[in-house]
Amino acid sequence: QVHLVESGGGLVQAGGSLRLSCAASGSTARIDSMGWYRQAPGRQRELVATISPGASTNYANSVKGRFTISRDNAKNTVYLQMNSLKPEDTAVYYCKASWGIFGSWGQGTQVTVSL
Repeated sequence: QVHLVESGGGLVQAGGSLRLSCAASGSTARIDSMGWYRQAPGRQRELVATISPGASTNYANSVKGRFTISRDNAKNTVYLQMNSLKPEDTAVYYCKASWGIFGSWGQGTQVTVSL
């Protein structure tokens, strides 16, 4: 079992920055890739960014150049640095840990960007 806890969400003005953290516990040795997803009201959950064990990254086009995903394998933690935030970035952000065909989700953290 892998347990994930996100933190760092909040309310920020457009153009501001936030840093999300996701700490993994439990059977962390099995974790392969980790990622951040988000879900806005009335919309499907979408991928924001993923990072492999070797630190290869993948980003949604909408966040490229503004968001940076990173991971600290020693701390079993993944981060999402979000800069130049826009109102359309408002959503609940979820962390996911994946291994094979399996995965585990965090409970989510709210990010709200005001004009």
